[in-house]
Amino acid sequence: MSEGPRSKRLKLESEKKRKLIVILENCSLESAKVGGEYVILSSDKHQGFLKKMKKDPTDYRPDILHQCLLMLLDSPLNRAGLLQVYFRTNKNVLVEVSPQCRIPRTFDRFCGLMVQLLAQMTIRAADTSQKLLRVIKNPITQHLPVGCVKYLMSFAAEEIVHPRELAKERIDNEEPIVIVIGGIARGKITTDYTERDLKINNYPLSAALTCAKVTSGFEEAWDIV
Repeated sequence: MSEGPRSKRLKLESEKKRKLIVILENCSLESAKVGGEYVILSSDKHQGFLKKMKKDPTDYRPDILHQCLLMLLDSPLNRAGLLQVYFRTNKNVLVEVSPQCRIPRTFDRFCGLMVQLLAQMTIRAADTSQKLLRVIKNPITQHLPVGCVKYLMSFAAEEIVHPRELAKERIDNEEPIVIVIGGIARGKITTDYTERDLKINNYPLSAALTCAKVTSGFEEAWDIV
């Protein structure tokens, strides 16, 4: 069924609402059968298995994604309904995270949930059947509002900007802002859809701390208390 003029107009209006969209790129999230069961490969728990498979254990850090999601979804910005989160794995699996999703606090439970997500492609709430996590089709750009500005956080960037100022730059036109953060422990990421590379500190920050500082800056600019 095709969209009518009214539904198209409502969609365009919803895309213009003020919101921060965070995309976590190149996140380590790979499942494998170890000891008779499927697990999320982690450098801490599966170093022997990874070395046996001739893989670098330091590349397997799903704890980074766990920390980032906790920071983002626990933020007042998310609770105010002004945050949307996506993450893409280093295997090019793209996931949409519902703002209502509550990530398990413990790493083991988180890994169990991610095994389930990669196998079933979706995680639903037990009481309402609402989709809390779902695998969606690439590219990410088809899920973003048309014309929204997209920034890549990179320590290698020359331009340094406080997140509060980023939020204030777009405060008048109420458009969504996309910020891309690498879900990695080292190195840098590249994208083909961001327009501007920025850093928010002269010191290298972990992905989780970057998430915390970005959401805190937007909360300050948008007066979320």
